[in-house]
Amino acid sequence: MGNRLLTKTREKATEKVKEPDEYRVILLNDHYTSMDFVVEVLMVIFHKNFEDANKIMLDVHKKGKGLVGLYSWDIAATKTEQVHRAARENEFPLRCIVEPV
Repeated sequence: MGNRLLTKTREKATEKVKEPDEYRVILLNDHYTSMDFVVEVLMVIFHKNFEDANKIMLDVHKKGKGLVGLYSWDIAATKTEQVHRAARENEFPLRCIVEPV
């Protein structure tokens, strides 16, 4: 009887497990934020290497926006706030947005 109870409990537990939704973090272009600052933000806040940060920065510059990465909601929202805070502290209008995948 105990074995049967454990089996049912395990089945219920596995049914409730769901991967978290993913969200895109996208940097938006403006005509004031320096390219060096954007690269620094990508390296420090998003832990991108120099080559990846430079590629994303060029997408932002040339296409008007650049995909930084896919994250769970909490991480995406936190990183977005960190970008906005760093931009304010350095007097840049850099913005980023979060979109559902």
